[in-house]
Amino acid sequence: MQGIIKLAPRVAALVVAASGLAGCASFSPDGGLGVVADITGRTTGKEVASVRTDDDAARLRDATRRLLSRPLSADAAVQVALFNNKGLQAAYHQLALSEADTIEASLPPNPTFSLMRISGDGALEAERQVAGDILALATLPLRSEIARERFRQAQLKAALTTLRLAADVRRAHVRVVAANELVALLGEAQSAAEATAKLAQKLGETGALNRLDQAREQVFYAETTAELATARRMAASARERLIRLMGLWGDDLGFRLPDRLPALPRRPLSQPFVERDAVAHRIDLQIARLELTALATSLQLTEATRFVTLLDLAGLDRKTVEPDGRVIRERGYDVQFQIPVFDGGEVRARQAAETYNIAFNRLTERAVTVRSEARDAYRSYRAAYDIAGHYAREVLPLRQIISEEMQLRYSSMQVDIFALLVEARQRLASRRAAIDAVRDFFLADAELSAAINGGVVSGEDNAQQTASALVPAND
Repeated sequence: MQGIIKLAPRVAALVVAASGLAGCASFSPDGGLGVVADITGRTTGKEVASVRTDDDAARLRDATRRLLSRPLSADAAVQVALFNNKGLQAAYHQLALSEADTIEASLPPNPTFSLMRISGDGALEAERQVAGDILALATLPLRSEIARERFRQAQLKAALTTLRLAADVRRAHVRVVAANELVALLGEAQSAAEATAKLAQKLGETGALNRLDQAREQVFYAETTAELATARRMAASARERLIRLMGLWGDDLGFRLPDRLPALPRRPLSQPFVERDAVAHRIDLQIARLELTALATSLQLTEATRFVTLLDLAGLDRKTVEPDGRVIRERGYDVQFQIPVFDGGEVRARQAAETYNIAFNRLTERAVTVRSEARDAYRSYRAAYDIAGHYAREVLPLRQIISEEMQLRYSSMQVDIFALLVEARQRLASRRAAIDAVRDFFLADAELSAAINGGVVSGEDNAQQTASALVPAND
């Protein structure tokens, strides 16, 4: 009994400390979205919002309509997606749920009160008991710290989801605008090919054109028609993908897009420290770092409780009424704990240490991958810029000169109509290649931003595996 009495002040201190921690735990007004907004705002410059009330939905609806009322740029498409994509909204509500889990893990366990009353043979026995989990109280600071790290991870995951959606929208916007530009180009080519095919047919009927040349013009028209149909199908699919990412339906599907991709910037971005920037800013790498920190805290928790897996303290107030009417009251404490005879905690300690080592090596592997992705993305960006610029500065101007010269020679009857048509086909091929080059540049630009800040899908499995390690439970 004396040893139990000595334990009581420690229990009281734990209860007081736990009450202080409980008082500090409270919900944030935005469900943790403020951190997500800060991280993504520095990269995208766009607003993020969680729809929780009818007023929120109405405000975002009005903002979406304003953005859709004019030709939709890539930046506007990203903002529409951040307002309307329901998968992203689910991620934000998942973040709020993670905050609730964090608050729950930061609260001390509720005490258990039990009342027992037994009577018979003229005797009455009553017992009142208040029980509390001392182990849960003792480990509450460490568990609270782990819960906060988990919530910080959840915030970074929500930010990563936001950046990935923004990157996907930019890629989809580039592809659909380039596809529409190609459809317009092939439409012009089909009209010219149709006129040429009809002319070749008439010349063949007069005997001025042989069957071989007639077939060449007919097959060019047929192939151009098939390519135009394929391009229209791909453009429609690209538009639908953009629609899905933006979360639009109903009357919002009639939005307009620019006729062509933007012009190339005058000079490319200079990224002399692209590896350093990627390692410093990549969100998936920050998630892996936080996981390592959480696992280190978990290891401390395991070491602290390796010899005691269950410890309950019960306050007893027992009253017994004897048959002669005498009342006997008993007060004291009931302490229960497991004796580590067979398992002294070495297994759980080894499991925690190896889990930490796994996370450390995956973090190192992820850092190496991030550096490589950043270098590769910047090289692709510069190459795409140089190629697109080459078409704009060299190929297309030369093709224009050739076209003008061929027109002059045709007017002076130095060449026939079919030589002019051959040149037109070659110019068409160059214009198609130029559209592809500009498209590839803007796609590479989106990939570079994703490689530095987040949004690269490759490597997601490693991040998920690293984040899946859980704190060992205390049985």
